[in-house]
Amino acid sequence: MKVTETLNEGLKREITVTIPSADMTAKRDERLVDLKDKVKINGFRPGKVPMSHVSKMYGKSVMGELVNELIDEHTKAVLAERKEKAAQQPSISMTEDEAEAEKIIDGQQDFEFKISYEVIPPFEVADFKKLKIERPIVDVSDDEINEQIERIAESNNTYETKKGKAADKDQITMDYLGKIDGEPFDGGADQGAKLVLGSNTFIPGFEEQLIGQKAGDELEVKVKFPEEYSAEHLAGKDAVFEVTVHEVGKPGKVAIDDKLAEGLGLENLDKLKEVVKGQVESQYGSHTRQKVKRQLLDQLDEQHQFDLPEGMVEQEFNNIWTQITGDLEQAGKSFEDEDTTEDKAKEDYMKLAKRRVRLGLVLAEIGEDAKVEVSESELQTALMEQVRQYPGQEQEVYDFFRKNPDAIGGLRAPLFEEKVVDHILEKATVKDKVVTKEELMKEDELPV
Repeated sequence: MKVTETLNEGLKREITVTIPSADMTAKRDERLVDLKDKVKINGFRPGKVPMSHVSKMYGKSVMGELVNELIDEHTKAVLAERKEKAAQQPSISMTEDEAEAEKIIDGQQDFEFKISYEVIPPFEVADFKKLKIERPIVDVSDDEINEQIERIAESNNTYETKKGKAADKDQITMDYLGKIDGEPFDGGADQGAKLVLGSNTFIPGFEEQLIGQKAGDELEVKVKFPEEYSAEHLAGKDAVFEVTVHEVGKPGKVAIDDKLAEGLGLENLDKLKEVVKGQVESQYGSHTRQKVKRQLLDQLDEQHQFDLPEGMVEQEFNNIWTQITGDLEQAGKSFEDEDTTEDKAKEDYMKLAKRRVRLGLVLAEIGEDAKVEVSESELQTALMEQVRQYPGQEQEVYDFFRKNPDAIGGLRAPLFEEKVVDHILEKATVKDKVVTKEELMKEDELPV
């Protein structure tokens, strides 16, 4: 085998590999000999098929298999010999001339192919033990817990039929039929629907028009779907709902006591408070994690500057851009609606793509040095979480991931990243800082 470097510019490499035809035919003949004792051909006893016949029937297919195997084998060998890590799957090119390809398959010409790739750039990981992280936390007060329990009580409220007009907080039982330009639309009708006035669960402006109505009333409710409505074919459209009110219910008063907790499957009110506190702390904890991770990544980004593989950056940018433009299209918006231009947006998201690639390489290096691994049980748990998101299609989703290494890699990558972040936080200096709920919930300007 002959290996020749034909390009070495920056992070780009091109290597030409030449395998002599004699080596190819030797490997082919070795396999044909093994195949001779296994094949069954009419007119010949097992193991008695002439080599010339075996070669005529299977020579080209065996050589084709050898070509694919040798490409994979020698690509790995070349990278190992050069002690290089390819940033992405190397690109392989070979002759497209049919006559030449036929000669290679027939063992009459040396097999030559080119490996093109970008290398992972060499860089030195900064001392992340010197990172200083401020962890924002919110103290969960008794007032907040009691407020959450009051909401639970309201959601478990009962309603007693009342005579007279509906008021705020009352429950309406109704039939409705929605129309746009006089024509009914999918999802715009229901019978016996219950709606608590003031809950803001229907389209803006709908509930207000039901205040003052009573059982037996029929009316038209005129509304406009929000511009950002999830169903694109309804967004921004004027609609008329034909409504028949069947019943008006007055809310009762649910006592906040042990009985309420028991109705929720808990021992007593103290246990309910404990559960609610845990839920609130968990919600705040996820936001705290986001803030801490953002600080960590920001500092790592500032500490590392090195050339990036163009292919990785381009792929990351394309992924981001596809999502952004898709979201805009679904919302029926333009870049101008977002107070920017397409060129400025591309510039900003290219910076984000470079940041993500750079941080991905840094975290990968840290994780490799620390021998961070994602266990099969962790991966299986993540897979099951994905499967549960598609009720009725569990087996199809499971099979999809199991048959697609890239999809499994997509599950493994975020798990690996979070474990590396945990490893860094164990070494860094982290101090808690009590903040308000509003400060914790404030969104960062750019996604991580």
